[in-house]
Amino acid sequence: MNKTAVISGATKGIGLAIAHAFAKEGFDLAVCSRNQEDLDLFARAFAKDYPNSKVWTKVADLSKVNQVKDFARFVQTQFPTVDVLINNAGVFLPGDILTEQEGTLESQIETNLYSAYYLTRELIPAIPKHGHIFNMASIASFMAYPGGGSYTISKFAILGFSKVLREELKKQYIKVTSIMPGATWSNSWQGDNLPPYERLMPPEDIATMVIAAWQLGPSSVVEDLVIRPQLGDL
Repeated sequence: MNKTAVISGATKGIGLAIAHAFAKEGFDLAVCSRNQEDLDLFARAFAKDYPNSKVWTKVADLSKVNQVKDFARFVQTQFPTVDVLINNAGVFLPGDILTEQEGTLESQIETNLYSAYYLTRELIPAIPKHGHIFNMASIASFMAYPGGGSYTISKFAILGFSKVLREELKKQYIKVTSIMPGATWSNSWQGDNLPPYERLMPPEDIATMVIAAWQLGPSSVVEDLVIRPQLGDL
């Protein structure tokens, strides 16, 4: 029987790269996205590329608690256990705290923090000893920068959530890792005046490090995974 991974926000960017990485390791996957068309493309591509892995998809807006719980129930009907949970769903809305649109903080917290908080709570009964939870934080989780606004607040919060979870689950032998990447190529980088390609990290490099952290033996855990562009932050 294949191991199982649940990945939120898996159809683009880092989430998609992580999904490919675990499928290559022979995992069955359950993934969600807000967009059915993206999920259909995902399912067709993975059925072709990884015929020995099963893939389940479901439309879900994880900023909504009721949809988080619906997705969790969907997962539990497919998988008796969840070996790896990757809380990757997130959104970046640039701005400054004093001038950003009202409601920005709420939307960032709902998507970047509450999604992970509630999905973890729902799925933790299915995560066995030696299971692994990855939470998508950011270098914005430990440093502020102009234009970070409420996004930075939400990413400080997800790192705090991850650290508390690590303490609560260590005696159950469930690993918890915070992923803190710097600038990475994704759909957030669009339009004119983009930096040179080599200035940002490819999402596949983040996925490589996630797999490396997962592959450690049962007595070791990577608590904080910080990955930055070679030439430094933008």
